[in-house]
Amino acid sequence: MAELNTGDGGGGKGGKVRSKKQNSKVDLTAMVDLAFLLITFFMLTTTLSKPQSMSLGLPDKEDDPNKKKDVKVDENRTMTIMLADNNKIVRYVGLLATPVAGGAPKEFTYGKEGIRKEILSRKKSVLAYSTAKGKPANGIIVIIKPTKKSNYRNLVDILDEMAIAGVETYAIVPEFSPEEAKLLVGK
Repeated sequence: MAELNTGDGGGGKGGKVRSKKQNSKVDLTAMVDLAFLLITFFMLTTTLSKPQSMSLGLPDKEDDPNKKKDVKVDENRTMTIMLADNNKIVRYVGLLATPVAGGAPKEFTYGKEGIRKEILSRKKSVLAYSTAKGKPANGIIVIIKPTKKSNYRNLVDILDEMAIAGVETYAIVPEFSPEEAKLLVGK
């Protein structure tokens, strides 16, 4: 009969069987490295993905709200953009009653081939006009008039167009003359 090795060294009977204890330590170096890489990645991406905002130059608050100042502006430098419902834009140059040459009310769409092309074209002609008058620093003035039927996205889109076209002077005016209101009724 075969003898069983009991591990007691003597080959005798009744010896205890001893097992080797294995090292139970786990090397966590790789996991710690991964954790630091993930923390670094998420810190970096949240820093880069902060919301961007456009700075608006707002007028100072007046002490007396009943006191209004009339500001005279050269009609040849102004363009009025009215935001109608259904994503429609109507623009005129100068005064509505007496528009500047080529500035009669006209309907446009948003985008590169729409209102942006018109703003850039008008900006160029205003710069030439101002340079001829000896004031090359005077650029285009855009008056943005959102109707109650236009949506918030339309206003943001037209403000983006101002930033893209490099228009420095613009104002948001929610007031309409009776002639402007009549013009928008048909649009």
